[in-house]
Amino acid sequence: MRLEKLPAEMALRLSELECPDFKGTPWVEGKPLSQRRVAIVSSAGLVVRGDPVFRGRDADYRAIPGATQANDLLCSHISINFDRNGFQEDWNVVFPLDRLSELAAERTIGSVATTHYSFMGATDPMQMVDGAREVAGKLKADNVDAVLLTSV
Repeated sequence: MRLEKLPAEMALRLSELECPDFKGTPWVEGKPLSQRRVAIVSSAGLVVRGDPVFRGRDADYRAIPGATQANDLLCSHISINFDRNGFQEDWNVVFPLDRLSELAAERTIGSVATTHYSFMGATDPMQMVDGAREVAGKLKADNVDAVLLTSV
């Protein structure tokens, strides 16, 4: 959505956010997709039913086990800019676990990660650095070498 279409207060707040300055552009070549283990990392504020929901701009993350069923995944992301209808009709719009499983069965990808992760997308990215590093370590421990980022 364009800034001029947002409420004035929100547009001003967003226009004043500081953007991080990255010193380089990382690029890594690797093995074919058919040999990669893939995980989902989402910014949709997803939580497994029974886990604590995200509150406001929480900077932490939630782990989502690969065995989670669609009716056990909740979306706690609230924003006037976020339409939940797609998620409510088909969780694969935000969390495409079924599609990854199909790709693994077809051998298009090597395998699907044991655990996936979600952050609250409305959070200042600089506040999420520690959590992102933690998740990166967990993904590495699970031998994940490709991540599907599903942003909202």
